[in-house]
Amino acid sequence: MDYSSKKSVAVCESQPVTAEGLRTLLNGTDELMFLGRTDSLQAASELIRQMRPAVCLVDKSLGIQAVMDWVSHAKVISQQMTEFVVWGVSITEAEALRFLQSGAKGILRKTSDTETVLACLEAVASGSSWMADSVFRDSRQPDRQSRSELTPREQQVMELVEQGLKNKDIARELGIRPGTVKIHLKHIFEKTGVRGRYGLALNGMRQKGLLEFASAN
Repeated sequence: MDYSSKKSVAVCESQPVTAEGLRTLLNGTDELMFLGRTDSLQAASELIRQMRPAVCLVDKSLGIQAVMDWVSHAKVISQQMTEFVVWGVSITEAEALRFLQSGAKGILRKTSDTETVLACLEAVASGSSWMADSVFRDSRQPDRQSRSELTPREQQVMELVEQGLKNKDIARELGIRPGTVKIHLKHIFEKTGVRGRYGLALNGMRQKGLLEFASAN
């Protein structure tokens, strides 16, 4: 079999049975191939240094902060040749945002079906950023996503939320009171149909073309 055209995937996964299932799944595709599995971030660093996989799928259960720090470090180790997908049984919007900000390109739930897993890995291997729609807590309402409905001040507040600023920092930046920021956020949530500042940040990334949302069954 000719593997030259396939994108390699390394797996850092705590459960051997899950890793074996991924091996079978990946090696049954035309686009991807299973490169190897480790059960620790330290071992994964060595695998990436030696093999330079196109994608590394990392288990969130190895520790949220540990995985975040490791992804940032591993991108340097791989000389930017490897992209990273973080997956877990459950991933909140806040966690997804933190992983993406640390350098991950894909966010996936372990409860996803096989088509969704492959779609994520193929997209990330091709250079896209990808997140399963199910991670985005509230179903988006396309008719309520236009930023043009926001006032200039609300757009400013939303931009600063997307940059990760807290209410008090936004208030300082704009020269307004923290209570006024809360009022603006309430209006933004009502107009966009998005709930929560993490949701706003993720939705902002999507609207700017920095993140692709994909439906997952």
